[in-house]
Amino acid sequence: MDTPNYLSLLDLSGRNFVVLGAGQGIGAQACHALSQVGAKVICVDNDPDRAASISSAVNGHSVTADVTRREDMQRVFDEARRLAGPVTGIIDIVGEANTQRLASFEDDQWERQYAIVLRHVFLTLQIGAEAMAGTGGGSITFVGSIAGTASIPGQSVYGSAKAALHQLVRTMSYELAPRNIRVNAVASGIVRTPRLESRLSAAQWEQVEQKIPLRKAAMPSQIASALLFLASDMASHVTGHILAADGGLAAITPLPPFAMPE
Repeated sequence: MDTPNYLSLLDLSGRNFVVLGAGQGIGAQACHALSQVGAKVICVDNDPDRAASISSAVNGHSVTADVTRREDMQRVFDEARRLAGPVTGIIDIVGEANTQRLASFEDDQWERQYAIVLRHVFLTLQIGAEAMAGTGGGSITFVGSIAGTASIPGQSVYGSAKAALHQLVRTMSYELAPRNIRVNAVASGIVRTPRLESRLSAAQWEQVEQKIPLRKAAMPSQIASALLFLASDMASHVTGHILAADGGLAAITPLPPFAMPE
Protein backbone atom coordinates (compact mmCIF):
# COMPACT_ATOMS: atom_id res chain seq x y z
CA MET A 1 0.00 0.00 0.00
CA ASP A 2 1.40 3.37 -1.05
CA THR A 3 1.77 6.06 1.58
CA PRO A 4 0.23 9.34 0.39
CA ASN A 5 1.93 12.70 0.63
CA TYR A 6 -0.27 13.97 3.42
CA LEU A 7 0.89 17.57 3.10
CA SER A 8 -0.23 17.60 -0.53
CA LEU A 9 -3.76 16.70 0.54
CA LEU A 10 -4.11 20.26 1.83
CA ASP A 11 -2.93 21.74 -1.48
CA LEU A 12 -5.86 23.39 -3.27
CA SER A 13 -3.85 24.88 -6.13
CA GLY A 14 -5.89 25.20 -9.29
CA ARG A 15 -9.22 25.06 -7.48
CA ASN A 16 -11.80 27.82 -7.30
CA PHE A 17 -13.79 28.37 -4.11
CA VAL A 18 -16.82 30.57 -3.54
CA VAL A 19 -16.99 31.88 0.04
CA LEU A 20 -20.40 33.23 1.03
CA GLY A 21 -20.27 35.74 3.87
CA ALA A 22 -16.61 36.45 3.23
CA GLY A 23 -16.36 39.99 4.52
CA GLN A 24 -15.38 39.54 8.15
CA GLY A 25 -14.91 37.11 11.01
CA ILE A 26 -15.02 33.42 10.10
CA GLY A 27 -15.65 34.19 6.43
CA ALA A 28 -12.58 36.39 6.08
CA GLN A 29 -10.41 33.82 7.85
CA ALA A 30 -11.78 31.08 5.57
CA CYS A 31 -10.70 33.18 2.58
CA HIS A 32 -7.19 33.52 4.00
CA ALA A 33 -7.01 29.79 4.78
CA LEU A 34 -8.06 28.79 1.26
CA SER A 35 -5.75 31.31 -0.38
CA GLN A 36 -2.74 30.18 1.66
CA VAL A 37 -3.09 26.62 0.35
CA GLY A 38 -3.38 27.75 -3.26
CA ALA A 39 -7.08 28.17 -3.99
CA LYS A 40 -8.48 31.07 -5.96
CA VAL A 41 -11.24 32.64 -3.85
CA ILE A 42 -14.42 34.40 -4.96
CA CYS A 43 -15.34 36.53 -1.93
CA VAL A 44 -19.08 37.16 -1.62
CA ASP A 45 -20.60 39.58 0.86
CA ASN A 46 -23.64 41.86 1.04
CA ASP A 47 -21.32 44.79 1.81
CA PRO A 48 -19.31 45.83 -1.26
CA ASP A 49 -16.51 47.41 0.78
CA ARG A 50 -16.00 44.29 2.88
CA ALA A 51 -16.08 42.07 -0.21
CA ALA A 52 -13.51 44.27 -1.97
CA SER A 53 -11.25 44.45 1.09
CA ILE A 54 -10.98 40.70 1.68
CA SER A 55 -10.67 39.90 -2.04
CA SER A 56 -7.77 42.34 -2.27
CA ALA A 57 -6.11 40.76 0.78
CA VAL A 58 -6.23 37.25 -0.70
CA ASN A 59 -5.75 38.20 -4.36
CA GLY A 60 -9.22 36.91 -5.15
CA HIS A 61 -12.39 38.29 -6.74
CA SER A 62 -15.24 40.14 -5.05
CA VAL A 63 -18.98 39.80 -5.66
CA THR A 64 -21.65 41.75 -3.81
CA ALA A 65 -24.92 39.89 -3.30
CA ASP A 66 -27.84 39.16 -1.00
CA VAL A 67 -27.49 35.38 -0.84
CA THR A 68 -31.08 34.93 0.35
CA ARG A 69 -32.28 36.01 -3.12
CA ARG A 70 -32.37 33.44 -5.91
CA GLU A 71 -31.44 35.90 -8.65
CA ASP A 72 -28.47 37.15 -6.64
CA MET A 73 -27.26 33.63 -5.93
CA GLN A 74 -27.52 32.68 -9.60
CA ARG A 75 -25.47 35.78 -10.43
CA VAL A 76 -22.85 34.83 -7.81
CA PHE A 77 -22.09 31.52 -9.51
CA ASP A 78 -22.32 32.96 -13.01
CA GLU A 79 -19.80 35.62 -11.96
CA ALA A 80 -17.58 33.08 -10.24
CA ARG A 81 -17.28 31.01 -13.41
CA ARG A 82 -16.68 34.11 -15.50
CA LEU A 83 -14.00 35.49 -13.17
CA ALA A 84 -12.16 32.32 -12.18
CA GLY A 85 -13.44 29.33 -14.12
CA PRO A 86 -15.18 26.15 -12.90
CA VAL A 87 -16.33 26.22 -9.29
CA THR A 88 -14.81 23.32 -7.34
CA GLY A 89 -15.71 24.27 -3.78
CA ILE A 90 -18.08 26.38 -1.68
CA ILE A 91 -17.83 27.54 1.91
CA ASP A 92 -21.01 29.14 3.26
CA ILE A 93 -20.75 30.84 6.65
CA VAL A 94 -23.76 33.19 6.42
CA GLY A 95 -25.91 33.42 9.53
CA GLU A 96 -26.97 35.57 12.46
CA ALA A 97 -28.88 34.71 15.63
CA ASN A 98 -31.95 36.65 16.70
CA THR A 99 -31.84 35.83 20.42
CA GLN A 100 -35.19 36.15 22.15
CA ARG A 101 -37.99 33.99 23.47
CA LEU A 102 -40.19 32.29 20.88
CA ALA A 103 -43.28 34.06 22.27
CA SER A 104 -41.70 37.42 21.36
CA PHE A 105 -41.12 36.64 17.68
CA GLU A 106 -43.10 38.59 15.11
CA ASP A 107 -43.90 36.91 11.80
CA ASP A 108 -41.39 39.00 9.87
CA GLN A 109 -38.67 38.21 12.44
CA TRP A 110 -39.35 34.48 12.04
CA GLU A 111 -39.14 34.76 8.25
CA ARG A 112 -35.95 36.80 8.45
CA GLN A 113 -34.30 34.36 10.86
CA TYR A 114 -35.00 31.42 8.57
CA ALA A 115 -33.88 33.39 5.52
CA ILE A 116 -30.53 34.41 7.02
CA VAL A 117 -29.83 30.93 8.44
CA LEU A 118 -31.48 28.50 6.02
CA ARG A 119 -32.72 29.92 2.72
CA HIS A 120 -29.22 30.56 1.35
CA VAL A 121 -28.33 26.96 2.25
CA PHE A 122 -31.18 25.73 0.03
CA LEU A 123 -29.97 28.00 -2.78
CA THR A 124 -26.33 26.97 -2.30
CA LEU A 125 -27.20 23.30 -2.50
CA GLN A 126 -29.40 23.84 -5.53
CA ILE A 127 -27.64 26.50 -7.60
CA GLY A 128 -24.11 26.03 -6.27
CA ALA A 129 -24.12 22.27 -6.72
CA GLU A 130 -25.33 22.69 -10.29
CA ALA A 131 -22.49 25.13 -10.94
CA MET A 132 -20.07 22.45 -9.76
CA ALA A 133 -21.49 19.87 -12.17
CA GLY A 134 -18.91 18.66 -14.66
CA THR A 135 -15.93 19.77 -12.55
CA GLY A 136 -15.17 16.26 -11.35
CA GLY A 137 -16.53 16.93 -7.89
CA GLY A 138 -15.60 19.05 -4.92
CA SER A 139 -16.87 20.10 -1.52
CA ILE A 140 -19.62 22.23 -0.04
CA THR A 141 -19.06 23.18 3.58
CA PHE A 142 -21.36 25.15 5.86
CA VAL A 143 -21.10 26.69 9.30
CA GLY A 144 -23.73 25.13 11.52
CA SER A 145 -24.05 25.60 15.27
CA ILE A 146 -24.29 23.69 18.51
CA ALA A 147 -27.61 25.56 18.80
CA GLY A 148 -28.82 23.05 16.21
CA THR A 149 -27.91 20.10 18.43
CA ALA A 150 -28.56 21.40 21.95
CA SER A 151 -31.06 23.65 23.72
CA ILE A 152 -29.72 27.18 24.17
CA PRO A 153 -31.89 29.78 25.95
CA GLY A 154 -33.28 32.38 23.58
CA GLN A 155 -32.21 30.49 20.46
CA SER A 156 -35.24 28.31 19.78
CA VAL A 157 -35.81 29.76 16.30
CA TYR A 158 -32.13 30.09 15.39
CA GLY A 159 -31.45 26.60 16.73
CA SER A 160 -34.33 25.04 14.79
CA ALA A 161 -33.05 26.65 11.59
CA LYS A 162 -29.51 25.38 12.27
CA ALA A 163 -30.91 21.90 13.00
CA ALA A 164 -32.59 22.03 9.59
CA LEU A 165 -29.25 23.07 8.07
CA HIS A 166 -27.61 20.03 9.66
CA GLN A 167 -30.30 17.76 8.27
CA LEU A 168 -29.89 19.22 4.77
CA VAL A 169 -26.17 18.48 5.02
CA ARG A 170 -26.90 14.84 5.84
CA THR A 171 -29.52 14.29 3.16
CA MET A 172 -27.78 16.25 0.42
CA SER A 173 -24.54 14.39 1.03
CA TYR A 174 -26.42 11.35 -0.29
CA GLU A 175 -28.07 13.15 -3.20
CA LEU A 176 -24.84 14.77 -4.37
CA ALA A 177 -22.54 11.79 -3.82
CA PRO A 178 -23.04 10.51 -7.41
CA ARG A 179 -21.54 13.83 -8.59
CA ASN A 180 -18.57 13.33 -6.23
CA ILE A 181 -19.61 16.41 -4.25
CA ARG A 182 -19.07 16.14 -0.50
CA VAL A 183 -21.34 18.10 1.87
CA ASN A 184 -20.34 18.80 5.47
CA ALA A 185 -20.71 21.41 8.21
CA VAL A 186 -18.80 22.75 11.18
CA ALA A 187 -21.02 23.19 14.23
CA SER A 188 -19.39 26.09 15.99
CA GLY A 189 -19.88 27.08 19.61
CA ILE A 190 -19.06 30.51 21.04
CA VAL A 191 -16.82 32.38 18.61
CA ARG A 192 -15.18 35.80 18.99
CA THR A 193 -16.66 37.20 15.81
CA PRO A 194 -16.78 40.99 15.31
CA ARG A 195 -20.54 40.92 15.86
CA LEU A 196 -20.36 39.05 19.15
CA GLU A 197 -17.32 41.00 20.35
CA SER A 198 -19.38 44.18 20.00
CA ARG A 199 -22.19 42.77 22.12
CA LEU A 200 -20.42 41.26 25.12
CA SER A 201 -18.43 43.06 27.80
CA ALA A 202 -15.17 41.71 29.20
CA ALA A 203 -17.06 40.49 32.27
CA GLN A 204 -19.63 38.72 30.11
CA TRP A 205 -16.89 37.05 28.06
CA GLU A 206 -15.27 35.79 31.26
CA GLN A 207 -18.60 34.38 32.42
CA VAL A 208 -19.26 32.69 29.07
CA GLU A 209 -15.79 31.18 28.81
CA GLN A 210 -16.09 29.60 32.26
CA LYS A 211 -18.85 27.40 30.79
CA ILE A 212 -16.61 26.08 28.00
CA PRO A 213 -14.52 23.00 28.91
CA LEU A 214 -11.43 24.48 27.21
CA ARG A 215 -12.13 27.72 29.10
CA LYS A 216 -11.94 29.93 26.02
CA ALA A 217 -14.13 30.88 23.09
CA ALA A 218 -12.98 30.04 19.58
CA MET A 219 -11.22 32.54 17.40
CA PRO A 220 -12.61 32.84 13.84
CA SER A 221 -9.37 31.32 12.55
CA GLN A 222 -10.02 28.13 14.54
CA ILE A 223 -13.38 27.64 12.83
CA ALA A 224 -11.75 28.44 9.49
CA SER A 225 -9.19 25.70 10.19
CA ALA A 226 -11.97 23.15 10.62
CA LEU A 227 -13.63 24.41 7.43
CA LEU A 228 -10.34 24.06 5.55
CA PHE A 229 -9.97 20.46 6.71
CA LEU A 230 -13.45 19.53 5.48
CA ALA A 231 -12.95 21.41 2.20
CA SER A 232 -9.61 19.76 1.45
CA ASP A 233 -8.63 16.27 0.31
CA MET A 234 -7.63 15.53 3.91
CA ALA A 235 -11.38 14.87 4.30
CA SER A 236 -11.86 13.14 0.94
CA HIS A 237 -13.84 10.29 2.55
CA VAL A 238 -15.89 12.55 4.84
CA THR A 239 -19.39 13.58 3.80
CA GLY A 240 -22.69 14.14 5.58
CA HIS A 241 -20.77 15.01 8.74
CA ILE A 242 -21.38 17.73 11.35
CA LEU A 243 -18.02 18.48 12.97
CA ALA A 244 -18.28 20.15 16.38
CA ALA A 245 -15.71 22.90 16.92
CA ASP A 246 -16.98 24.24 20.21
CA GLY A 247 -14.30 23.80 22.86
CA GLY A 248 -16.16 20.79 24.24
CA LEU A 249 -19.53 22.46 24.88
CA ALA A 250 -21.60 19.84 23.06
CA ALA A 251 -19.90 17.03 24.98
CA ILE A 252 -21.09 18.06 28.43
CA THR A 253 -24.32 18.27 30.39
CA PRO A 254 -24.03 21.21 32.81
CA LEU A 255 -24.68 20.21 36.40
CA PRO A 256 -24.98 22.30 39.57
CA PRO A 257 -21.77 22.46 41.63
CA PHE A 258 -23.00 19.97 44.24
CA ALA A 259 -23.36 17.31 41.54
CA MET A 260 -19.72 17.50 40.49
CA PRO A 261 -17.54 14.63 41.71
CA GLU A 262 -14.69 15.42 44.11
